[in-house]
Amino acid sequence: MGKIRLSLLAVTCSAIAVQSAYAQEVAAYAGGVEEIVVTAQKRAESLQDTPISMAALTSAALEAKGINDITDLRSVVPSLQVTPHPGSATTARVFIRGVGNNDDQITQDPSVAIYLDGVYIARSQGLSMEVAELERIEVLRGPQGSLYGRNATGGAINYITRAPDLGRFGVKQSLTYGNYDQFRARTRVNIPVGDTLAIELGYLHAQKDGFVKNPGTGIKRWGDQRRSAYRAAVRWAPTDAIDLRYTYDRSDMNDTPSYIVQSPFYPAMAERPIAGSPFVNNLRRNDVVAQGHNLTASWDVTDGLTLKSITGYRELENVLNQDYLTGANGPFPLLAVDFDQKQKQWTQEVQAVGKAMDGRLEYVFGAYYFDESASSFDLTRLVSRPRLNRTVTIDNKAYAVYGQMTFRPAFLDGLYVTPSLRWSRDERRATLQQTFVPAIGVPTVGPTGTGDRSFSNVSPGLIVGYDVTDDVNVYAKWARGYKSGGYSVRASSIARFEQGFDPETLDSFELGLKSSWLDNRLRLNIAGFVSKYKGIQVNLQTDPVNPGITDTFNAGKATIKGIELDITARPVRSLTFGVNYAYLDAGYDRIVDPITGNNIADRFSFVEAPRHTLTTNLQYEFPETPIGSLTAYVDYFMQSKKFTSTSDARYIIGHYGLLNARLTLSDIPIGFGSWRLSAFGKNLTDKKYYTAHFNGVLPAVFFGDPRTYGLELTFEY
Repeated sequence: MGKIRLSLLAVTCSAIAVQSAYAQEVAAYAGGVEEIVVTAQKRAESLQDTPISMAALTSAALEAKGINDITDLRSVVPSLQVTPHPGSATTARVFIRGVGNNDDQITQDPSVAIYLDGVYIARSQGLSMEVAELERIEVLRGPQGSLYGRNATGGAINYITRAPDLGRFGVKQSLTYGNYDQFRARTRVNIPVGDTLAIELGYLHAQKDGFVKNPGTGIKRWGDQRRSAYRAAVRWAPTDAIDLRYTYDRSDMNDTPSYIVQSPFYPAMAERPIAGSPFVNNLRRNDVVAQGHNLTASWDVTDGLTLKSITGYRELENVLNQDYLTGANGPFPLLAVDFDQKQKQWTQEVQAVGKAMDGRLEYVFGAYYFDESASSFDLTRLVSRPRLNRTVTIDNKAYAVYGQMTFRPAFLDGLYVTPSLRWSRDERRATLQQTFVPAIGVPTVGPTGTGDRSFSNVSPGLIVGYDVTDDVNVYAKWARGYKSGGYSVRASSIARFEQGFDPETLDSFELGLKSSWLDNRLRLNIAGFVSKYKGIQVNLQTDPVNPGITDTFNAGKATIKGIELDITARPVRSLTFGVNYAYLDAGYDRIVDPITGNNIADRFSFVEAPRHTLTTNLQYEFPETPIGSLTAYVDYFMQSKKFTSTSDARYIIGHYGLLNARLTLSDIPIGFGSWRLSAFGKNLTDKKYYTAHFNGVLPAVFFGDPRTYGLELTFEY
C-alpha cells in the first residue's frame, strides 16, 4: 500500500510539472480531453459527473483498440477479467473486482450483469457474440441494482448500439484483412424516411483461422472463427416529446473449439502448439445463435419528467462440443462433452426519470419483470467411465422495484446526497435427469430431481458527494449487491441438486475522486473500495478424477480491497496518453467445513483476481499531409499472476504483458465521402500466455492468440 501512496504522490507531482512545462502551449490551445457522455444513471451526463467507478469506451476508442467482442475487453479495462470456459471458448466467464462465475450452468445467474440497449442478457453462453454497430460500451465496477433490471454483485457491462439518425442518409463500410486469413466486413446503412422516421440496417461477417492445425479428421484447425451478425433498427419520433425505437439483432457463431493443451503447474509453462493430436476424430464446429428484439419507448411528459418502457425478447441456441486432451494418455479423449441448449427470455422494464425543486432533486424510479425458460441436453464421456446423459430444464421469474433520488440542498452549494433502494423477488424452478450409459450393458436411468425455491431481497445504497469545483468531484458510496440462489446441474447427487444453494450478497464501501485539471488537459479519477462478501456461491470439484462433477456451496465470507486509477492527459492537441491501473487484494475470511465445523479458508483461493493490472496507451496525431492525416496509437497491457482454481492453488496463470499498435491515415482526399486506412498489430512481441488454466482430467490450458496484424479500410458517407 505504501508503494501505491508513493505512486499517487508521483502522479500529483507530475500533474504540477506538466502544468509548468506546457503553460505557453496551453494558452494557445483551447481543446482538452474529450468529454464522454454516459447513461449509467439512466440519464445522459458526463462521465466526470457520475459518482461510479466505471470505464466508458466510445466507438472511436473501440476501433483504435481493436475491440470486437467482450473477450477483447480483458486487456483494456483493469479490474475486469474475461476468460473462456473450458467447455466452450464462446462462453465468456466475466469477473469484476474478483467477483464472477467460474462455471456456465444455466441454473446459475452471472455475478456480472450484461445489457444490450437496456435489455438484460441472462446467460453467459454465446457471450462472445459480435454486435453489428456499437456506439459505446460502459463497464460499471462494483455491485449494481438500484438502477438496473437485474441485481449483480460484481458489476455491469452495458452495450449501447447506435440509434438511427433522423433526416440524414448515411453509409459506412469497413473491410479488414490480416494474417491467419483474417477477414472482416462491416456494413451500415442509415435511410431517412421523411423527418420523423429512419431505418438502419447493419451486417457483419468476420472470420479468422485458428493457430493450431488439426492433423486428425474433421475441420482442419482448432480455434477457427466464423461469425456473422445482423441488425435492423427503426426509429420514429412523431413529436419532439415521443421517441420509439425497435431493434432486431442476431449473431451466428460457427467457431471450432479451442485446442486444450496439457500443461505443467506454475511457474513452468507449456509450449504453444502449432498442431494438435493426430488421434482426434471428427473435429466439429460449434453452432451458436443469439438473437433478440427490443422495443424502447420514451415520452417526455414535461421538461422535468420522462417515462420510458424497455421491452425485450431474446433467444439462444447453443450447440457445442469440446475434446479434452486426446493423445495425452492414448488415442482417445480423456474427456469429451457435447451440449445442446435452448433458452428464451422476456423482460419488461418501466422507468420514470425526472427532476423537481428547480433541479435540486433528481430521481429514477423503475419496475422490472423477467421470465426465462430453458432446456439443456448434454453428453459427458470420461475415459473408463459410463457416458453421462444429462437433461436439465429451468423456469425462472423475477420481479423488482427500485428507486434512486439525488438531492442537492440549497444551504451548501456542491453537496449532493443519493439514497437508493431495491426490492427483488426470484422464483427458481429446475429439473435434472441423468442416465448412465456403459460401453456394454443396459443404461441406468436415474431419478428426476426437482428444485423449486424462491428468494427475496432488499438492497439499499447511499452516495454522499461534493462538487469541490466545476472540475473536481469527491464522493463516498455504499452499495449492496445481491445474486439469487439456484442449483448445480453438476451436483454429486440428486439430493445435492434439489437442495440447491442460497443467495449471495456483497456490501461495497467506496471513496472516489473525479477531477479535471489544467483546463481539462489532465483527467484524474481514482476510487478505493472495500467489499464484504457473504454467502459466496463457490463451485467446488467434489470428484478429484472427474472435473464435470462440482457442487455449489455458500462458502462463507471474504474481503476484497482495491484501488482503481484512471488518468488521461492531452497536454497538446496532437498528443494524448492514458494510464489505467487496478490494485486488488481478495481473500476468504471464513469457510466452514460442513463436517468438522473448522475454518478452512486457508485452503481456498480467490480466482481471476490479479493483484496488479495496468493498461497504458498513447496516441499521436501527426501534422496534416496532402494525402491525409496520420495518427499513431500504441497500448500496453500487463497483469500479475492470478489463481484460476478455487480449491487447488497450483492452478496459476503467470504475469504477462501485451503490446498492440495501430497506424491510421484518415481524411484521404479521394473526392467523395470520408476514407481512412489503418495498419494494426496485436501482441506485437508474440508473447506466449494462457487465457485459462484448469483441470481437464490432467492440468490443461488455453493459449492466447499469437501475433496478429492486418489492414483495415473504412468508408463513410
